[in-house]
Amino acid sequence: MRYRFLFIAMIIFLSCSKMEPRRPIHQKPSTTLYFEAMEENKRLNQIEDEKILKVIEKDSLNLYLQSSSGFWYTYIKKIEQDLPTPKKGDEVVLMYNITDLKDAIIYSKEELGVKNYIVDKEDFISGLQKGIKLMKIGETITFVIPSYSAFGITGDGDKIGINQSIKSTVTLINIK
Repeated sequence: MRYRFLFIAMIIFLSCSKMEPRRPIHQKPSTTLYFEAMEENKRLNQIEDEKILKVIEKDSLNLYLQSSSGFWYTYIKKIEQDLPTPKKGDEVVLMYNITDLKDAIIYSKEELGVKNYIVDKEDFISGLQKGIKLMKIGETITFVIPSYSAFGITGDGDKIGINQSIKSTVTLINIK
């Protein structure tokens, strides 16, 4: 019994020795790599914005406005009456299409159908989520959306490629 007590006491005493912390197996990447990637993204976004501005300049029939969210838009049908615009939580009914910057149809209105969307509560194209909140019932707006506000570096996995800017003509049918 006495030896068992000494044996347990020795184990406890030895297990309390000072442990050295383990070093990570994989070191964190240098912060310079992070800043280099950030600068590269800024450069790519600037090139993309320049392409969009060239498309807008060629469309002399429409006046495009730039939003604070980074997309451009032009009214195809503007309602002058003082009507409400959608706000967070409203359910809206809309029709829209998606084209590339050269107006080649990627997804037609018929293909996409009528969409019911709850504003800022559902996953939807980021640029359109913000753009819909500018619209009144009955308005039709064409949005020009850079890839970072559309489908980004992944595309949609089908017809929209990586880092592809898009245009979308949206008609707001109703706000519920």
